[in-house]
Amino acid sequence: MRSDEGETWYDDDAGPLVPLYAVTGGRTHAGRYDLDLITLVVAVAPDLHAPTVEPEYAAVLWACVHPSSVAEVASAVQLPLEVAKVLISDLVDRNYIMFRSASPSSSPDLEMMQRVLTGLRNL
Repeated sequence: MRSDEGETWYDDDAGPLVPLYAVTGGRTHAGRYDLDLITLVVAVAPDLHAPTVEPEYAAVLWACVHPSSVAEVASAVQLPLEVAKVLISDLVDRNYIMFRSASPSSSPDLEMMQRVLTGLRNL
């Protein structure tokens, strides 16, 4: 592409058209949701909601068609993890995405862990 002044522009060199902080409205945290790398997310009716949201949100919705971890979604849409978390939390607020923490809710059973460790050592 050539500009009026004769400069050559290469689209790939321009980088993203919208800075990431503009996509999230300057927010860097997922708000009230405790979304970690292994939190599972799934879209609710992405074919219905995707046409009504901004392109970045639509990409997240389509990445959540099947249950996926937050890390997988961030990778699929090629966004930094924190940006993906903000977009996911916005979609959770709109009831377009459901999530479930995959982290254990209680502390691990130390006796069971000791038995597993002993069993592994005996192999």
